Amino acid sequence: MTVTKMTWRPQYRSSKFRHVFGKAATKESCYDGVPITRSVQDNNFCAVNPRFLAVITECAGGGAFLVLSIHHTGKVDPHTPRVSGHKGNVLDVKWNPFSDYCIASCSEDTTVKVWEIPPHGVLKNLTVPWKELQGHSRRVGLIEWHPTANNILFSTAYDYQVMIWNLDCPEQVIKNPVRTISHHTDVVLSMSFNTDGSLLATTCKDRKVRLMESRSGNLLQEANNKTHKASKVLILGNMKMLLTTGTSRWNDRQIALWDQDDLSVSLLQENLDGSSGNLFPFYDPDTHMLYIAGKGDGNIRYYEISSEKPYIHYLTEYRSNLPQKGMGVMPKRGLDVSSCEVFRFYKLVTIKSLIEPLSMIVPRRSESYQEDIYPMTAGNRPALTAEEWLSGIDKGPVLMSLKPGSQVAESYSEMNKERGSLLDSRRSQSRPGMLQLAYIQDQLGTKDGKEDDSRTADDRSRTPISNGEDLALCSPPRTENELLLKFHKQQEEIRRLRELVHQRDVRVKQLELEIKNIKNSQAQSSDF
Repeated sequence: MTVTKMTWRPQYRSSKFRHVFGKAATKESCYDGVPITRSVQDNNFCAVNPRFLAVITECAGGGAFLVLSIHHTGKVDPHTPRVSGHKGNVLDVKWNPFSDYCIASCSEDTTVKVWEIPPHGVLKNLTVPWKELQGHSRRVGLIEWHPTANNILFSTAYDYQVMIWNLDCPEQVIKNPVRTISHHTDVVLSMSFNTDGSLLATTCKDRKVRLMESRSGNLLQEANNKTHKASKVLILGNMKMLLTTGTSRWNDRQIALWDQDDLSVSLLQENLDGSSGNLFPFYDPDTHMLYIAGKGDGNIRYYEISSEKPYIHYLTEYRSNLPQKGMGVMPKRGLDVSSCEVFRFYKLVTIKSLIEPLSMIVPRRSESYQEDIYPMTAGNRPALTAEEWLSGIDKGPVLMSLKPGSQVAESYSEMNKERGSLLDSRRSQSRPGMLQLAYIQDQLGTKDGKEDDSRTADDRSRTPISNGEDLALCSPPRTENELLLKFHKQQEEIRRLRELVHQRDVRVKQLELEIKNIKNSQAQSSDF
């Protein structure tokens, strides 16, 4: 009798992100009463960094967007000052990855404007930009900062052109881009860079996916797939793959994966559902996790990407009853590593005028820093100047560790000093008669530095942080509403600390009971 062994075995794939779950913020930690734009543009309408949240708002006459402190949660005052220098509706906003006080916006008025946000936030309506970029002939729908080079901005408009701008110049109004890329025959729907910014991928309304050199604009690859109409594209870090979201021939929502070196045939196509809203893809190169959020949906699907077949591994889905119009994403340096947070969305809920933070968390029992889920990540320092990049140099991002207590990308004093000198130089370049003021401020700064040296060591050891906010960024309350807001924040902090103390007390009692039980069991065993 011969025994045949069963050759089939179930394939179990181990993953540390198998049980990632989404945790929505409490109502007190949301931003309520925000008049989110009603624009039908397929953009995110929101941009976030560790200090500020920017969201495009609905307004009459021109275009505007709000800039709120990241800690300014709760009810938003309807009379909050805005950035309102555009003559047409604002269509996209993006923070400079290397400066938390610099934001770019584009509009239906055919211009791109770059704004300096004051350290204390926008306290009065901001109408004068730092730079104004005039080159497009029709409305500008999309902007992207270069991921490693400082002050290099890409813009694309309904004139089908992609323009590259160098902001390191003395002119306040820039009319001539560094380069214009003219490969597209219709409106560009999305742009994405690879890790070092040497490659640019685009999707277009003509159904084609294009891969080109970002500096020269030379076309490297072009995909024209009849079974997949792409609307958004992402270059998946250094995995040499592209991911697109769009629709199939039968109008099912679909994701497709492509080999970066050969776009003639897709590696994989997967239908998701039959809904009509556009799919927004978000990729985390540190964890290799892909998040897919549909416009008008309440759910977010997430996957893990691998370099081997089947390439995309479905993890699970976050479900919610609140439909999202757009999503902002917090940079990795702004995440809460103590709660094992690996990604954070800011979800725009138009029907409730609400912005809801949504944290993606890896469940871990230990409260210590988890190095395996937080590798070195891109920091807030540029790897190149604009001139170096334009001369033909490519470099990967400057990496930083997220471990608390490790060397931060910029120390607090260096950041303020560099930012002050940067603002002074910018103002002196763009506004005549400011050189003397910059010199006086510099002299005052050196005097302050001498006085600081005479302080005691105890004063130096104090950290300028209070209730999770920088003291230098906290202006004293000027109105009764601001005072009330500060009071509620302090009460919330006190409640949180009391809960933390209570949890520690409970844990101490549990440990004491465990020790007592162990002693009793040892005493009983010794009696026998």
